[in-house]
Amino acid sequence: MKKETHPIYFFDTLTKGKKVFTPLHKNEVRLYSCGPTVYSRAHIGNMRSYVMSDTIRRVLEYNDYKVNQVINITDVGHLVSDGDEGEDKLEKAATESGESAQNIAEKYTKLFFEDIVELNIETDGTKFPKATDYIQSQIAMVQSLMETGHAYQISDGIYFDTSVFKDYGALGNIPIEELEEGARVDKNNEKRHPTDFALWKFSPKDSKRQQEWPSPWGVGFPGWHIECSAMSRALLGRSIDIHTGGIDHIATHHNNEIAQSESVNKKKFVNYWIHNAFITVEGRRMGKSVGNLISLDQIIDRGYSPLAYRYLLLTAHYSTPLNFTWDALEGAHTALIRIYSYFVENLKDAEGGALSQKYKKRFIQYINDNMDTPHAIALVWELIKDKEISKEDKKATLLDFDRVLGIGLDAKEIQLTTVLKNTAKKIEVNDIPSEVQNILTERKKAREDKDYKKADELRDTLDEMGYEINDTEHGAELLRKTEK
Repeated sequence: MKKETHPIYFFDTLTKGKKVFTPLHKNEVRLYSCGPTVYSRAHIGNMRSYVMSDTIRRVLEYNDYKVNQVINITDVGHLVSDGDEGEDKLEKAATESGESAQNIAEKYTKLFFEDIVELNIETDGTKFPKATDYIQSQIAMVQSLMETGHAYQISDGIYFDTSVFKDYGALGNIPIEELEEGARVDKNNEKRHPTDFALWKFSPKDSKRQQEWPSPWGVGFPGWHIECSAMSRALLGRSIDIHTGGIDHIATHHNNEIAQSESVNKKKFVNYWIHNAFITVEGRRMGKSVGNLISLDQIIDRGYSPLAYRYLLLTAHYSTPLNFTWDALEGAHTALIRIYSYFVENLKDAEGGALSQKYKKRFIQYINDNMDTPHAIALVWELIKDKEISKEDKKATLLDFDRVLGIGLDAKEIQLTTVLKNTAKKIEVNDIPSEVQNILTERKKAREDKDYKKADELRDTLDEMGYEINDTEHGAELLRKTEK
């Protein structure tokens, strides 16, 4: 029997305030997270959503709940516009690359799984349904909406009539009455209202899509929004506890999910809506047009641990914007290595300790208060520096905290850190050849000028010469790879 002694609070976007968490089912939590559209590689801004949902899951499990989690894979139906016009992102990517839409989806789904594993995101028991595997469920849901008068047909598809759902736009307090045609969606003169959205789109008459299916209304493909509602209902039921995503999903995607789900299910769809804020890069919002998209593999290629990015995310509250810079990541990486080093050098042989109840109590207060990870991270450092706590108790408590933080205080990561520390020898300044020193000086200037492309090229040059660069908060350390 679960003993619930510490209330959990989450900020609910719908009610615009923190609420005590009460599950629909006594010991089980049903969690749905909007997953990737697999037409390209996810970037680090996307990854913030999955670290957030992973933190939610870890907090709930830390409080003895069983979490039934779904993260969907959108492999059809997500159009390039915010409305219901334009190309399907998968079809567009297939045309541009010369590959099939299926191959595109499989490739980026595989990369997505690789990225979330690198970020130590828990996947045991998580379901990852593909939209293309639930076409019949989506068609059935659209049929129900047609039968109840919530949807209508026009020349290019079946649309949801937002005027018959009285609370449309409540999530995020969207001012529906102020919306004008074309302000949020592309113009479509056949739609009854500007906010009406597609449930099922017909295939073009003059061409054949790679992904299309027969339906009672004609050959076509599902709208992006109906996919999530159908998969959530199929795997988690008509009502769920928590739904997560980025704040960009609030105005359109999640309001549409609410409207169609509650119209069919005849009950409240979600009890807690939780959204993460955007990531900017050097003060600018990430985007293809800006050319500043950063993927996790780029972080790894620069020599940083992917868990350093997770650590960086945890130092800011999920609901506040975070400005990503390479200097900030370098600081997070250095801090993480310091934690690992402390763990290896001071706690490696400490066994049999007990949890420090003083620190555990504060940790629970932080994480249960709308996932206050910045204070939880600060508490880690306070614990490390506390000389009154025995090494044995300190180790046990840090490992307990890591059940929620997920920053890698396990045997595999610690062993990796030990190997890195033992296989590279720092070169004294007077032992560096002049040509190598010149490259180091040039690289330092490139980094100061934020010319990271040039800095990376110089790193590669040093690598070819048999040297390895380790960027720290005190500057660059040079390692001779051949020395042990």
